[in-house]
Amino acid sequence: MSTLSAYFRLARVGWILVREGVVASLPSEGLPPIVGVAKKVAALLARKRALHSERSDRLAQAVERLGPSYVKIGQFLATRPDVVGAEMAADLSGLQDRMAFFPLEAAHKEIRDSLGRPVDDLYVSFGAPIAAASIAQVHPCEVATPYGPRKVAVKVIRPGVRSRFSADLEVMYLVARLQERFLPHTRRLRPVEVTKSLEQTTRLEMDLRLEAAALSELADNTKNDPGFRVPDVDWERTGRDVITMEWIDGIKMSDIGALKAAGHDLNALADLLIQSFLRHTLRDGFFHADMHPGNLFVDPTGMIVAVDMGICGRLGKKERRFLAEILYGFITRDYMRVAEVHFEAGYVPSHHNVASFAQAIRAIGEPIHGQPAETISMARLLTLLFEVTELFDMETRPELVMLQKTMVVVEGVSRMLNPRFNMWKASEPVVGQWIKDNLGPKRIATDVKDGLKAAVRVAEALPEIAAKTEKFHSELMHMSEHGLRFDPATADAIGKAEAHHSRSGRLALWIIAISCLYIAIHLSMGG
Repeated sequence: MSTLSAYFRLARVGWILVREGVVASLPSEGLPPIVGVAKKVAALLARKRALHSERSDRLAQAVERLGPSYVKIGQFLATRPDVVGAEMAADLSGLQDRMAFFPLEAAHKEIRDSLGRPVDDLYVSFGAPIAAASIAQVHPCEVATPYGPRKVAVKVIRPGVRSRFSADLEVMYLVARLQERFLPHTRRLRPVEVTKSLEQTTRLEMDLRLEAAALSELADNTKNDPGFRVPDVDWERTGRDVITMEWIDGIKMSDIGALKAAGHDLNALADLLIQSFLRHTLRDGFFHADMHPGNLFVDPTGMIVAVDMGICGRLGKKERRFLAEILYGFITRDYMRVAEVHFEAGYVPSHHNVASFAQAIRAIGEPIHGQPAETISMARLLTLLFEVTELFDMETRPELVMLQKTMVVVEGVSRMLNPRFNMWKASEPVVGQWIKDNLGPKRIATDVKDGLKAAVRVAEALPEIAAKTEKFHSELMHMSEHGLRFDPATADAIGKAEAHHSRSGRLALWIIAISCLYIAIHLSMGG
């Protein structure tokens, strides 16, 4: 019955999007005429006040009616302009993750259930919530130390959020499967894989122990970095549903006036922010993937402090090397090398022509070289690159799209601090050093070292590989002589599953048809 429930939920989502005027505002250029007709019908069914609002406001209103899960889904899709389009991604990125507070008693229960101890044993004081998002809310608290009470921030999971998200995720999977079936030209975007990525990302975000681990890992990576840090984690008071961390006394990066009044050098902060992000990405392959200005503070010493690491990204060594080569190729105008890197990485299918792809890359790179350095955006460069690769059947690379989206946000914050921010000049110390270390003679030594390690691992596994190969060979020979057979119980189970699937599909179609008929009659009667 989960499929049937998903159809009902999808019908509800569709109806709310229609009523809030979202469907009527969707772009339809280049689509079949029937899409235009559908938009006109949707406009007739929309609330009148919705039709006078901006599309971003319509989306916000619809998401508010749909509930917390859809805030998270919308924010995730905002990181995937390759899937929803650049305009829609921009609208979705404006969704506010500010939800109603849940009661203090519910927060106490979540903490007690997660840590096995009452709140009074864990905290000297436990304040009312000061911020609430779709997944959790934050409380200012105090813990006892030998030197007196110490202020901490306590993040508590929203009660029932996991079950609600699981139910809403079924709708996303249904939409993804329908998209793959009826819109074959969008299969290269791998909508089902995108939904799996959403599921994995959000389930990780709902386990606050993993956020604590991410903070701890980033703290280790950056302990010797200038001007950047993350809050310390109190592991004694951290579990699946609660995380306790250092309270940050600082100014949000979004408050430009307060930063100026405090005497901070905004130009230096802009350079420091982008350099820190590139160090995390290129050097460590692990980066904070939600670095909007609300998650960035500047403490009294001028140190940037990043909070809320529910979303993080990773790049393997190979991906980091390809990214650096692509950026370096654009800088040196070696477009053929940029094209070759895409083919070597497997980003573009091999049946395409490398020279033709290099020509498309040149169309991106040459206009950039005619601009002043401070107007060139690395994030914009990557966005244009992903748009061009669509012409060459490049499949979606989630890790690269997350990187590109985060870079757009980080670069935007730097330009907010310094309108004349020069991305290339600020990046050069980090990118230049990384290229020197990883694309020069040191790269060969590293590759040899990695190759020897891999060879040792293969040698250690040879006896097990040989045993498994021999077993597989004997089973294959047995199958060739006696055929592939199911035992009676398995065959019976397969038959019942097929029959159940067919009945469920027919029942779902009938219920959808009856629901549509009911809505039509209801509307015609003026309901």
